[in-house]
Amino acid sequence: MTIRIGNAPCSWGVEFAGDPRNPAWRSVLKDCAAAGYTGIELGPVGFMPEDPVELGEALAEHELHLIGGVVFRPFHDPEAWDDVLDGAVRTCKALVAHGAQHLVLIDSISPRRAPTAGRADAAEQMRASEWTAYRDRIAQIARMGSEEYGLTVGIHAHAAGFLDFEPELDRLLSEVSEDILKICFDTGHHSYAGFDPVAFMARNMDRISYMHFKDIDPVVKADVIAKGTGFYEACGQGIFCNLGQGDVRFEAVRKVLLDHGFEGWCTVEQDCDPTLDVRPVDDAVANRKYLENIGF
Repeated sequence: MTIRIGNAPCSWGVEFAGDPRNPAWRSVLKDCAAAGYTGIELGPVGFMPEDPVELGEALAEHELHLIGGVVFRPFHDPEAWDDVLDGAVRTCKALVAHGAQHLVLIDSISPRRAPTAGRADAAEQMRASEWTAYRDRIAQIARMGSEEYGLTVGIHAHAAGFLDFEPELDRLLSEVSEDILKICFDTGHHSYAGFDPVAFMARNMDRISYMHFKDIDPVVKADVIAKGTGFYEACGQGIFCNLGQGDVRFEAVRKVLLDHGFEGWCTVEQDCDPTLDVRPVDDAVANRKYLENIGF
């Protein structure tokens, strides 16, 4: 079995390319390599340079592979289609330029869903026609990424979007062909949503092409769910704790991966609030050491 461990710019607080609080992209690459990772995600398109020569030289300098990139845009909003398509095309081109494999699709946070993150019983549901159009937008980008660019496309459930809870993910997977859409499975978001990530993995390993490792502080989770706290506010309260300190059973995650002969990348994603007085590289080091200690 060959499992490789990477990290992502969101672990340094990078959620949106134009956020003035973002650290310098070169410093993120430097920190990632220094913390013991051999790969990194692209982050939001536009955070790292789209000039393939400039980025390629920097990746080579730090001996990092580009793993993949995320399209974190409002698939739920038909009025935002141009924005979704722009992010997807630019991300695909960047990944192909560097030989990266994984295109990850995430429905971004919706004001209609933000107050009910982690509360499946209270979350607003789409109307039938709305769901159909939503599903078809995801399928269109998945087909483009897989057939036009040769990428492995994975759907990623995310708190406070319209693909938050396990039944919604199951429904999408049943309606979009596995030929164009795999799963990028995030352990933390699945726990945040109130479901068992290990059980989901055991049932779906044949379709999981890529892993995001994230842990959840159960005390913070209970508090933010009870209060309807927004996603980014929850990040600021430390809902995504260091690996091994939350309720995700990473030893069991490892066993499922081993039992199914998983090969490929598992990327640490510890979303954090860039306004806090923290050193993300320290968490990156601690997370890498934890994974080494349990056999990754």
